[in-house]
Amino acid sequence: MSTAAAPSVRALPRVPPKLKEIATGPVGIAAYVVGLLVLSYLLRTRALGASLWMDEGLSIGIASQPFLDIPGVLRQDGSPPLYYMMLHVWMQLVGNGPAESQGLSVAVALLAVPGGLWAGWTLFGRRAGLMCAALGAVNPFLTAYAQETRMYSLMVVLSLLTTAAFLHVYVYRDRRYLPLFAVLLAGMLYTHSWGIFATAAAVLAFCLLWWTSDDRRAMFRDGAIGFGVAFVLYLPWIPTLLYQAAHTGAPWLNSPRFGVAIQVSKALLGGGTATVALLLGAGTGIVAVLLGRTADRERRAVYTLGALIVFTLAIAWLFSQFSPAWTTRYLGVVLGPLLLLAALGLARAGKLGLAAFAIIFCVWGITKAGGLENKSNAADLAASMQGKLQAGDLVVTLQPEQAPLMHYHLPGGLQDQLVEATQLGEVETKGVMDWRDVQERIEAATPEENLTPLLDSLPVGQRVLLVYPVTTNIGDWDAPWTSTVRRRAAQWGRALELDDRFEFDGAAPPFYRRSGRIGVRGVIYTKTSE
Repeated sequence: MSTAAAPSVRALPRVPPKLKEIATGPVGIAAYVVGLLVLSYLLRTRALGASLWMDEGLSIGIASQPFLDIPGVLRQDGSPPLYYMMLHVWMQLVGNGPAESQGLSVAVALLAVPGGLWAGWTLFGRRAGLMCAALGAVNPFLTAYAQETRMYSLMVVLSLLTTAAFLHVYVYRDRRYLPLFAVLLAGMLYTHSWGIFATAAAVLAFCLLWWTSDDRRAMFRDGAIGFGVAFVLYLPWIPTLLYQAAHTGAPWLNSPRFGVAIQVSKALLGGGTATVALLLGAGTGIVAVLLGRTADRERRAVYTLGALIVFTLAIAWLFSQFSPAWTTRYLGVVLGPLLLLAALGLARAGKLGLAAFAIIFCVWGITKAGGLENKSNAADLAASMQGKLQAGDLVVTLQPEQAPLMHYHLPGGLQDQLVEATQLGEVETKGVMDWRDVQERIEAATPEENLTPLLDSLPVGQRVLLVYPVTTNIGDWDAPWTSTVRRRAAQWGRALELDDRFEFDGAAPPFYRRSGRIGVRGVIYTKTSE
């Protein structure tokens, strides 16, 4: 009995050379990038415009100020001006609606695809570039903050490009990238205060590279040029930075503890499954690099990327023990070097790297938009006020940093005709939160000094809307600022409740949708007598 011969390897179909050439050539690469951009756009617009939360209200309020006034206004806020000035121009072009304002973050996040391709490819080769572009297209941290009117997606992209330029200049010793590095580093400093921590980490990493360099004089010269030019570009902001450091801060935060690794895994790497795949796949490739199976400069690149990540987190953590400045959304500043390190490791891990890459890509691509679709119910509360408020009425927001968001959502046509206040008194610049010496100011505030004068000046027949924060999750209200806000909100509400000149007129909104961030509720009173 005869049996059919097993097909030989030679008999298996092969990819036609012409098709393979197209797939791996410029046309194929372009199609790959376009595909990633389309996928990234689809992932990062699923909840676009669905909701804003209080920090986004702050962004829109600051960016709504006259363009040249924004740096001065930020003396009250504590942030650098680049993102807000970009947002101002963006809103002038496309509008300031929720989707329109969030659109800037989407547009910036899409740059992670070509930026990742350039960074990975020019540093570690084509496979690393293709992987870095794909990781940038679906990373869940970037997906979440691409749909927020905040600067975090800009910080991630700048982190990626700045890290790549740093490696080109100081690891690969390609001086052509010096101007690019200096400008990008200055851009990080002008985007978020954690840019200072990233800069300090880069200086430390540079010092290690200088110490092990064969030509310390040339290395020192290039370091002086790169960091020096960035410092000169940042110099105009330093007086404002010093003022902010003396008068603003983050009293709403507690000092971080020792859960940094878990926080990074959840926030930046998409949780346990992706983290394990990344550790196994990229870890194998990194070990191969360190054992010397690739060029020496790749080993130096691995050490440098690790130093940039660890030094940034360590400096921020230590600083936050004395002046809290640590929260999950700030961690994006280390995502750039993380993506590059992951792409290098996966590209050098062979088939295991490809399998791990496929798992990570799929896990990251399965996003949940629920937390983004209802970040706050402030819009519901404001909508329920339609027809119930009139010019001259008083709106008191009892979590002061919610006031810009409430101002944004208040019924159209009345925003500039309502009196807006917080426990700190009447709001001077609508849409902007004044964080200057805020902890001392709210601790000194009393209903008699800060609320009664506003109530006294209100004519009979006018209304007061008290906007309370929802504080049921007590764990979010134990920092110095938040615990004081919670107490003061109760005191202000009790004072108005006991004022016999005012009559309770209802609560709002008529229904409550659970908010992904801090929710609000309102109580309305009408003044019936002097």
